[in-house]
Amino acid sequence: MTKKVIVIGAGVAGLASAIRLQHAGYQVEIHEKDATPGGKMNRIEKDGYQFDLGPSIVMMPELYREIFELCGRDPNDYIPMEKLDPMYRVYFSDMPDTPIDISSDLTELTRMIESISPGDTEGFLNYMHDIYKGYVFAQDNILGRPFHKRSDFYNLSMLRKAPKVKLVGTADNFIGRYINSERLKQIMGFQTLYIGVSPFTGPSFYSMIPMIQFLYGIWFIKGGMYTMATAMERLFNELGGEIFYGSAVQEISIDAGRATGIKVGDRKIDADYVVCNADFPYAMKNLVKSPRAKGKFTDRKIDSMKYSCSAFLLYLGMNRKYADVEHIHNFIFNESLEKNMQDIFEGKKLEHASFYVYIASKLDPTLAPEGKDGLYILMPVSDLGTADYEWNDETIEYYRTYILDTLKRIRGFENVEQEIVAEAHFTPLDFESRFNAYNGAAFGLQPTLSQSIHKRPQSKWPSGSNLYFTGSSTHPGAGVPIVLLSAGIAVRELIQDDKGSPSTE
Repeated sequence: MTKKVIVIGAGVAGLASAIRLQHAGYQVEIHEKDATPGGKMNRIEKDGYQFDLGPSIVMMPELYREIFELCGRDPNDYIPMEKLDPMYRVYFSDMPDTPIDISSDLTELTRMIESISPGDTEGFLNYMHDIYKGYVFAQDNILGRPFHKRSDFYNLSMLRKAPKVKLVGTADNFIGRYINSERLKQIMGFQTLYIGVSPFTGPSFYSMIPMIQFLYGIWFIKGGMYTMATAMERLFNELGGEIFYGSAVQEISIDAGRATGIKVGDRKIDADYVVCNADFPYAMKNLVKSPRAKGKFTDRKIDSMKYSCSAFLLYLGMNRKYADVEHIHNFIFNESLEKNMQDIFEGKKLEHASFYVYIASKLDPTLAPEGKDGLYILMPVSDLGTADYEWNDETIEYYRTYILDTLKRIRGFENVEQEIVAEAHFTPLDFESRFNAYNGAAFGLQPTLSQSIHKRPQSKWPSGSNLYFTGSSTHPGAGVPIVLLSAGIAVRELIQDDKGSPSTE
């Protein structure tokens, strides 16, 4: 008899897990508390303007395409993509009239580095050489596999390979071995924020993120990132899976150390296996009820863990096209990135901050009314457990004013405040309430050394059987490509455990 799997949450990793399992012959149900697929990969609609809610930059497109290819589909029929070059534009707040374009073409990239700091060109090429070796090591030995015990990481095979990889210290220190220019270091280092950690404290392992961009580029999906979510929903439905929206799971049912289904309202829904895509800290604290089932992940342990930064987002519908702004991805740096990062992770209200402006309607005009553009603006801020200030109307207005006043100094945005005709925002409180993101942390558990690889929550439930976890707080970590990998790990674990086990139906 076909075995049944319940997936909790239709986030990216939940959808990817469900597709893989349905394709493998299981009967899969997704239970999602929201009304739409995608989790944080969602959409905000306001007065004819459509904005990606969270993720906006496509890296490692082969991982996006893989889930469709696995099922014998042409990804181009589901997620049509185009490569961006230049990838993005960088502005520094002390020199707003001289932006820097970042290309994935190595010749153009080299010319850009030579124009900023000629003496750093050789160092940059050495960085690319050394970090590439780390990337290959990670691909082969870390990102696609689980770590059940300490010896899975600390073993003779790993020790033999590790000396070839010069990854010690923080991301900023690692980059600083090769690059002297503070501007270049910021352009490279800030990208650790894609996974919610500061380059000044995050492990050097994550300094491979800019290399992946420089070497392989970034992409845009027609319709924005939400297209990926709806395409995965479509594929899952085509395979015969079922999604139940507005179905908020209250508990994972556990009987004698074995997950047997879920509880939704006053109803128990049975299953042979459960895959949980709810944020791991939230799930362990709220969906796994008994202390014995929580194991080492007690409520106290969950509270004491370190969480990634959160984000404040503005979604602005504008009354015109921004022809003078050439790129869809724009980063505005404060000259003191280290102070900015320190304030975020120490919980201070930001006085000097960096932020990001995304104009998807420049590449896909259907995302805004004819002749108009929408601006998506993201500013990294403290998570709720760290912030020493409250999120209220005063805080929202404070950050809104800071962002708009900074933008006015950049060519093309001089009259930005007067050009707004539609507006919405999203705060850490919204991340917490809408997505059950613990402490409103937008990227889950912070990827510190003590919360990475074998020390990060794994896909297999450590205190029993038939329950698996996936998503940004589990190994291998946050970011859309990486949570797609986490789905692959969880599904392989489930199928391997299932071999030879009888159905409970």
